[in-house]
Amino acid sequence: MRDAYVVGAGQSDFGSFPDESYRSLFETAFDAAVDSVAGSIDTDNFDEAVVGTLGVGGRQLGLSGPAVTEHVGLHGVPTTRVENACAASGYAVRQAVQAVKSGMADVVLAGGVEVMTDASGDATKYWLGVSGETEWERLSGTTFAGVYAQMASAHMAEYGTTREQLSHVAVKNHAHGADNPHAHLGFTCSLEDAMDAPVVADPLNLYHCCPTTDGAAAAIVVSEDVVDQYADEALRVAGVGAASDRVGLFQRDSYVNVPASAEAAATAYEMAGFGPESLDFAEVHDCFAIAELMAYEDLGLCEPGESGAFVTDGRSDYGGEVVVNTSGGLKSKGHPIGATGAGQVVEAFKQLTGQAGERQVEGATRGLTHNVGGSGGAAVVHAFEREEVGA
Repeated sequence: MRDAYVVGAGQSDFGSFPDESYRSLFETAFDAAVDSVAGSIDTDNFDEAVVGTLGVGGRQLGLSGPAVTEHVGLHGVPTTRVENACAASGYAVRQAVQAVKSGMADVVLAGGVEVMTDASGDATKYWLGVSGETEWERLSGTTFAGVYAQMASAHMAEYGTTREQLSHVAVKNHAHGADNPHAHLGFTCSLEDAMDAPVVADPLNLYHCCPTTDGAAAAIVVSEDVVDQYADEALRVAGVGAASDRVGLFQRDSYVNVPASAEAAATAYEMAGFGPESLDFAEVHDCFAIAELMAYEDLGLCEPGESGAFVTDGRSDYGGEVVVNTSGGLKSKGHPIGATGAGQVVEAFKQLTGQAGERQVEGATRGLTHNVGGSGGAAVVHAFEREEVGA
């Protein structure tokens, strides 16, 4: 199979934008992605497009993919909409890579978009809840915060994880997000702030939960046959893995990990030919603080039960073993469901091309993105490495 490369990536700001639409947000991300390509690229160069979105609030449930790609001028380009809850655009990137590797396309747009802040709190909880198990979780009143609270409680009981360790995740990610001009919650917080916030679903409090967010992100994936037309230096998609699992938490054997994440990571590492010890940074799916701790373990960054110490000892921060969520993660950068996975790839592109500004991981050559749907019903992992491709 041919190699696939990311030659451009961009995003809108993430936040609350009452004057924007899903089309205008996607246009901002698309334009930023095109502008980031070193060589010349225009709408005529695209062979295919894949767009991830949940369609929160009921807007344009059908044909939302063509609605945004036609808006940005990709006339006639076949467009597929992917819905895999919070992993929608991570899977969109995966499908773009598959199209390129298979030889069916040379240039593919992969992106995502969501508008979440124009609905009431009750409506937003409903639309978030549809990504959970319907009969026995959502219809019985269980929220996603409640599901992840169960996972946090189980992790605490099995490994001795503490609320203070959960709070360190928030402190770290807010510190990173404060240097990200696109972040929804781009401010720092103290450990005291994160410890003393109001409880949302015990043991999780407000600072342990990501915000609901508007935003869009896009990445341009090309084949090895044309990469030198667009870049001298690009991200090679070294490995990609994906997996599914039971949608309902109650259907699983354990609450302390996300098996789909571990399976997806194992596949990505095997394809890439390198493992977690080679990573300089990782963008992981921290919809709740416990999700980041479990990701450390599922992705092999540390052993099971060691994630609490991993964050408090600074091993996931600058100067540590691997810098996690340089963008601020979902916690600080924000979580526009359909745009989150592609947004992680935007951060990987910036890090591996030396364009991350104050967030730059010095000398970064390899990184990973990890995107989860629901409470672990789907997961997708991409491993990237910087490569000089010549012109």
